[in-house]
Amino acid sequence: MSDQKQGSSEMEVDDSNNVAAVVTGGEAPMEVAQPLANPNNTTCRVMASSGTVGSVSVSLHPLVIMNVSEHWTRIRAQERGEKLVYGAVIGKQKGRHIEIMNSFELVFSIIGGDVIIDRDYYNTKEEHFKQVFSDMDFLGWYTTGDVPNERDISVHKQLCIINESPVLLKLDPRPKNTEQLSVSMYESVIDLVAGEATMLFVPLTYTLATEEAERIGVDHVARMCTNDQGESSLVAEHLMAQHSAIKMLHSRVKLVLSYLQAVESGELKSNHEIMRAARSLAHHLPVLNSDKFKADFYNQCNDFGLMTYLGIITKGCNDINQFVNKFNILYDRSGMGPTHMRRMRSLFF
Repeated sequence: MSDQKQGSSEMEVDDSNNVAAVVTGGEAPMEVAQPLANPNNTTCRVMASSGTVGSVSVSLHPLVIMNVSEHWTRIRAQERGEKLVYGAVIGKQKGRHIEIMNSFELVFSIIGGDVIIDRDYYNTKEEHFKQVFSDMDFLGWYTTGDVPNERDISVHKQLCIINESPVLLKLDPRPKNTEQLSVSMYESVIDLVAGEATMLFVPLTYTLATEEAERIGVDHVARMCTNDQGESSLVAEHLMAQHSAIKMLHSRVKLVLSYLQAVESGELKSNHEIMRAARSLAHHLPVLNSDKFKADFYNQCNDFGLMTYLGIITKGCNDINQFVNKFNILYDRSGMGPTHMRRMRSLFF
């Protein structure tokens, strides 16, 4: 998107593990990921001719790639086999530019060899993500595999009811070429095939865009995948350096405070040079006494306290509910009537 969020940067593909590594570069142009080649000639009936060009530009966030990869890995580990996964991608669209920022899973069933997407489950998930991401819309769907096939066309037609022109993100979990990211994007077009209007896929080029939180997560993933010695990531090293600096500053301020207390009590003689330096340091403190700082500080404290209290209340309610259930089971076996049970339940609440 032309007005991408501040802090977005480019990403490269690690040629050993297909792990996206962060490349800081400010305003340098982003590297464009080309769509994967189509080595399988049997899928040409679902692909448009090579002269057809995509009509939209796509910015893809690495969070979506990690979600799809985690989805496929989890399903494969649980069901012990090669399983296809399906999900929806959400984001923002401005004109002919699409920014894919997040995703969620979809429930489906296979009837007669056809994949049927559960629309009721999608409607529920749409209500949920609209409450959290009110500015995002359904932009398309994702699945796994090498190249599109007729089954993908069937699923794509079902999702066209939600979005008249959805995009398809396809992740190849076992790529043959490890020099590029095994993710391809497609959009659909209507073309004449043997005199009939047929839906076909057109490959799209995309760019990778990240935000600060995504860069931290991708950096950790890249370190875990490529580092065999268990070294910490660059983010952890930076935070450790900040912690050491703050710790040293705290010890020095504590030393100055101890000196001032000793001078005040008469244990040490006053040194004018040290006193001037301490006074200069103390002049920086009134900056933190502004009304805006106090308002922001108390708001943050109140929010944190509210979150803590909500967690405690939720845990307490859960414990009481479990206790009441166990009480009901115990006294139901003793033959007590429903009136007595309601009376006992009212005592607890």
